Amino acid sequence: MAITVMIADDNAFIREGMNIILSTYEEFEVVALVENGQEAVDFCKEHAVDIALLDVRMPVMNGVDATKEIVAVSETKPVILTTFDDDEYILGAIKNGAKGYLLKNNDPERVRDALISVYHGTSIIQDIMLDKIKQSLVNPTSQPHIDTELFTERELEIMAYIAKGYSNKEIAEHMFISGGTVANYITTILDKTNLKHRTQIAVYYLTGNVY
Repeated sequence: MAITVMIADDNAFIREGMNIILSTYEEFEVVALVENGQEAVDFCKEHAVDIALLDVRMPVMNGVDATKEIVAVSETKPVILTTFDDDEYILGAIKNGAKGYLLKNNDPERVRDALISVYHGTSIIQDIMLDKIKQSLVNPTSQPHIDTELFTERELEIMAYIAKGYSNKEIAEHMFISGGTVANYITTILDKTNLKHRTQIAVYYLTGNVY
């Protein structure tokens, strides 16, 4: 069964281009093309869609606000597809429940792999985005920090690996534990922080803030 995708972008060239690209892969079925965030929200309310691929800057409603609405009214997983210039939106999108944050200049294969990962429950944020979080949000004069007393040594180690972009499998290999054990630790960390997914753990670890 194909992964259903809705594409929202006010640029017709990008919108149609992504449609053509994703339609070449048997894993996907593009079910709608819309021009703004409100149209994306309305479609997700009325139709079962696996992934909403959202531009950030759109008229009527932007991708960050649309992400919040989509998460509230549906089971659709929002993924932001954006440009370098939109990095100020990263935390807003993550806070609102985005499951992925990708740059438009990615190779089609990388976008494909990322969407498949999101569909299967893995949140995706590119290393360059994590770097921007470090640069723009960590105040060098007052370094934010997490409350280490809330976590065990193992949990802190796993959080550090997540912040570096390691997958569960890679963490398991480095720590010589099973993937199931890693998943259990992550669940515990999410419960302690009231976060929703591992991407938010990375932001929390890097900035000391819960978004």
